[in-house]
Amino acid sequence: MKQLYLANPRGFCAGVDRAIHIVDGALQKFGAPIYVRHEIVHNFFVVDRLRAKGAIFVEELNQIPENSTVIFSAHGVAESVYKEAETRHLRVLDATCPLVKRVHSSAKRHFDAGRHIILIGHSGHAEVEGTLGQLPRGAITVIRNVSDVETLSFENEELLAYITQTTLSVAETKNIIRALHSRFPKILGPERGDLCYATGNRQAAVSEICSKVQLLLVVGAKNSSNSSRLSELGTEHGILSRLIASVADLKLEWFDGIDSVGLSSGASAPEDLVQEVVAWMQWKFPEVEVINWVTMREQVKFQLPPELST
Repeated sequence: MKQLYLANPRGFCAGVDRAIHIVDGALQKFGAPIYVRHEIVHNFFVVDRLRAKGAIFVEELNQIPENSTVIFSAHGVAESVYKEAETRHLRVLDATCPLVKRVHSSAKRHFDAGRHIILIGHSGHAEVEGTLGQLPRGAITVIRNVSDVETLSFENEELLAYITQTTLSVAETKNIIRALHSRFPKILGPERGDLCYATGNRQAAVSEICSKVQLLLVVGAKNSSNSSRLSELGTEHGILSRLIASVADLKLEWFDGIDSVGLSSGASAPEDLVQEVVAWMQWKFPEVEVINWVTMREQVKFQLPPELST
């Protein structure tokens, strides 16, 4: 193996970085235990590290003692969860990504204008569930692909809007939006959907290095939508692609006959996991040249909640 291309940007986005800092900050300010509803981000290494510091992860609020501190994950939660937290007298620190919050605001604005909303996303994903929970049942219809567009039927096709999950494929989302506009000419929504900046940047970086390598490795969790999408890009570019949780997943036989490898990581994957993969490859292939392939530099930062920013 001769060359290792490191895709840049990769790894933590501003929303994930903010969410992790909220848990760390809460532990420092209020002390353990701090409760977190669901995984703060989709990466079990991150979750395990925060658990070791005193964070307790729960599925439902009824698992949390009253008058405790709870943090909502970066993916967002339904309005009913906020109300339940209030009735249980919980101190809430909201780690919902500001870009996801923006999608929630768009949904509410369209609903108030009398529009039915089409949500492009993956049913069951935490972000989609949180968005659905912003409005009454039936106000939002979820679709996943172009084929789903053909099955849609509404009484009033002139009062429609669309929103999107933030971590989807840029190209696929564009095709779905094009199909929506073709089927419903008066539908409203952002031209490129609500995809977050980090989603597009990481996909663009991976697409660029895929033209230079024979194998793509993506560090990330299997339940991470954006990590899975990065891995799928390699397959779409006609090269072998592997989604790995950590260096422990690597197999030496993957590199037989391979001269060049691309390496990236999902928006919730810690950089040290990437560097462990780099170290492994330098150990197994001492002659390898590590190339830091930079397509752009990100400078986005999100503020912490007022409770932690003072």
